[in-house]
Amino acid sequence: MRNAWIEPGRATLLGSLLLSVCGLTACAGRPPGPGGRPLPKPTATAKLTDSSGKQVGLAIFTATDTGTSVGLSVGGLAPGLHGLQVHATGQCAPPDFSSAGPRLRDLPDLLVQADGSADTTFPLDPALLRPGPSSLLRPEGTAIVVHAEAGDQSSEPSDGSGDRIACGTIEPD
Repeated sequence: MRNAWIEPGRATLLGSLLLSVCGLTACAGRPPGPGGRPLPKPTATAKLTDSSGKQVGLAIFTATDTGTSVGLSVGGLAPGLHGLQVHATGQCAPPDFSSAGPRLRDLPDLLVQADGSADTTFPLDPALLRPGPSSLLRPEGTAIVVHAEAGDQSSEPSDGSGDRIACGTIEPD
């Protein structure tokens, strides 16, 4: 016997809605990540803006039992390799982002696709997200900076990576 309150054809829709609600509840309100597994709670985040002040990306720093990493998603950048660094001051005043101070640490270069986007995740030294002298979570703050060109991982002061084209203050969550 069919329930009168569920019309044929709507049962599938209702089932989908219930699964969606139950899925979000199981993830504590966060959408599921790859493979349907909940994403770990971020340790820190940085909203990246370009020289006009428009948000062009997001960096999410996580520390879990299995490792420490940063996930980065950007759009609207020139295609090609871009230097990626952590800078010593948690300020990102456009247009040149010189307020971010000197570089503190090189990160792997960022490969931006032909459509201007990049989505990547890479491991970090666990000490970077713990209290201590190497921490990115310092009282004066730090910033993640995208540069116009690929870095050489050695030249001073900017590892040969050119102008600062996007910047985000790294903020603890």
